[in-house]
Amino acid sequence: MATEEASDGARRQSIMPIWRKMLAWLAILAALIFFIVLFKEVLLPFVVGLAVAYFLDPAADWLERHKAPRWLAATLAITLFGLAVLLVLALAFPLINAQFLAAAEALPRYSKKVEGLITGLLDYASQSLDAGDMERLRNAVGGQIGKAVEVFGALVRRIFDGGMALVTVSTFLFVTPIVAFYMLRDWDRLIAWIDNLIPRAHVATVREQARLVDETLSGFVRGQATVCIVLGLTYGILLTAAGLQFGFVVGVLSGILAFIPYVGSIFGLIASLGLAVLQFDDPFRIAIIAAIFLIGQAVEGNILTPKLVGGKVGLHPVWVIFSLFAGGAVLGFLGMLLALPVAAAIGVLTRFALRQYRESPIYLDDHARDDKTSWPPDS
Repeated sequence: MATEEASDGARRQSIMPIWRKMLAWLAILAALIFFIVLFKEVLLPFVVGLAVAYFLDPAADWLERHKAPRWLAATLAITLFGLAVLLVLALAFPLINAQFLAAAEALPRYSKKVEGLITGLLDYASQSLDAGDMERLRNAVGGQIGKAVEVFGALVRRIFDGGMALVTVSTFLFVTPIVAFYMLRDWDRLIAWIDNLIPRAHVATVREQARLVDETLSGFVRGQATVCIVLGLTYGILLTAAGLQFGFVVGVLSGILAFIPYVGSIFGLIASLGLAVLQFDDPFRIAIIAAIFLIGQAVEGNILTPKLVGGKVGLHPVWVIFSLFAGGAVLGFLGMLLALPVAAAIGVLTRFALRQYRESPIYLDDHARDDKTSWPPDS
């Protein structure tokens, strides 16, 4: 009996520190979430600056390896990045502005054409429906369109109002570059400081998981950003060459939305086909517009994404879509920026926990299983 009581006491002593550690980590996580929610209105330029620093860190490391001091490497990386952004804006803004002005002029004409199409469809439906059913159909269609517009408008307001109330253009112009510079200059020291806070007994494990999160996040973000740039420019140029009005704007927006798997292609196909139907009477020209996006989707799925992003970044498309929409619903645009790092970390930690579980006595019986099947899938 004494031996059993001693063993129970030893087991309780081994379990308690684990629960204390778990409670400590949960308290830190709760404090971080509370901080983000409390200051979400002013965090956006700082998060953007941190994202820019993370994006440019490989360039600064390359300059540092070529004998440039870290402050000079950070300055050169930020300056070249800013010049590239300004160059793109300078080249694209006149064309985008012209297309928006043309869209404002063409909107009444397109509205009348859409109204005529809807009227024609309703007249066709009225031939097989009585007056009561026709009235209910009109009310149902009008109600659903109104709800769709209301939901879409609320979503857009939620995304752009969340975290944007106190953020102005001047804030981004001054605060974000400063934050990006200092974070990029002190990146290695920041990582070393965080590393020193890790309990020494678990430092190797935490470092390995952090490395996997970094590989997952950098592989997806940098690769997908390159895919977005290539697709946006390609779609914009090809749609403009095909004679589609506002084709460049649609192409650029499709490229930007391509950061969310499948959303960019679906948006571009629907928007460009809708404009093509309103603009062209020739079915062949409409087919050309559809072919641009169908071929673009095939090239993206079979060449661009495998080469630039890779198939083993550990972020499933469904998980990416859910995390971005969930982040946008909770914290607006700020939440969408934080969604991918959080999704990458959750994915890596989930796979680590599953590996630990599959190696534990809870999963293994007396004869250790040799089942190598893993979940969730890497791609």
